[in-house]
Amino acid sequence: MRPVTETSIPSADQSLDEETPVTAATETEDASGEAREKKAPADSDLFRQSEIAADYVEGLLDILDYDGDIDELVSGGRPVVEVVGGRLQNLVGQRGATLEALQELARLAVFRQTGTPSRLLLDVGGYRAARRKELAAVAKNAVEKVKEHGEPVRLEPMSAFERKCVHDVVNAMSGVESESEGVEPNRRIVVRPVTD
Repeated sequence: MRPVTETSIPSADQSLDEETPVTAATETEDASGEAREKKAPADSDLFRQSEIAADYVEGLLDILDYDGDIDELVSGGRPVVEVVGGRLQNLVGQRGATLEALQELARLAVFRQTGTPSRLLLDVGGYRAARRKELAAVAKNAVEKVKEHGEPVRLEPMSAFERKCVHDVVNAMSGVESESEGVEPNRRIVVRPVTD
């Protein structure tokens, strides 16, 4: 299992899904300007966040009269809620837009009860797992183009989740690097050759 990442309120131009260094603890400055260590949440706290979010999502499913099985867990140092069942495509929406909105609502529900921002990941009908595979192929294709032509490749605008998936694939390959540019909702990834 990977170490837990920092959970802080993102700036206006950074989502909770954006790439952040993976550390067990981070340093912050206190009022006196002294650096102090900030502890990452324990797995029990993360599981509690997933339970709160699962209760919230279950309430939404009841209101919408949708059937679905809900699993709450901790994976990769973050709380996860998975909803599985038929007739759930409307909860995903076009290119996952509705799913992203539901995830933000679930995160707000967690924040309201705990007072702590959450990096909760919500998946409906396996959409994120399938999209992750598609994005891996997009990233590999972009890397091949960069290596073949030596020129940067700009990808289409993506959500924070999608950008993180692409960054993960690109960062695992040698000779290339990636960065995000632009402003939401038109933020995109540029893949370029590594400059020495």
